[in-house]
Amino acid sequence: MPTYVAFLRAINLGPNRKFPKDDIRRVVEDAGFTDVETHINTGNVRFTTPLRSRAKIEKALESAFAADRGFEVPAIVFTTAELKAIAAEAAALSAEHPGLERHYVYLLKDELPKATVARIEELATDAGSMVVRGRAAHALLGPGYQAGSVDPLGAAKLLGVATNRNLAVVTAIADKWC
Repeated sequence: MPTYVAFLRAINLGPNRKFPKDDIRRVVEDAGFTDVETHINTGNVRFTTPLRSRAKIEKALESAFAADRGFEVPAIVFTTAELKAIAAEAAALSAEHPGLERHYVYLLKDELPKATVARIEELATDAGSMVVRGRAAHALLGPGYQAGSVDPLGAAKLLGVATNRNLAVVTAIADKWC
């Protein structure tokens, strides 16, 4: 049975969007998914399912989350092979850009049109740059980066439905589950 990893967007932010990892695991299991495991409390969940359509998996998860929480929780789903490739790409980009202050990986629900990718990549400044590869956008933030902002380039609004994790989390999840 195929294994997938879902990254949940906009949870555990402030008092009204709480979704602890034990609750995530319970809801995913109750929705019929198996071998469910979570990683830290930022909305990372691994599971198996006979479903093969990413859209159907995302819809099933999002419906279950909304029913349990009372608010929408976008789910961005990857196969373990896709996640492994994203982590490898992230490692290569970090190696190509020594001295980064931060490397955030934005995980995208959908691939972006070429014109949008070009627009995002043109936003490079002294703070850093963004590189888009498939359904991942890498914010490579250098010494000009001001701590406290995950989007100093103003690119996040162009990414559509997305969530970000830092390089360490993406690497840890890929090492653990892929």
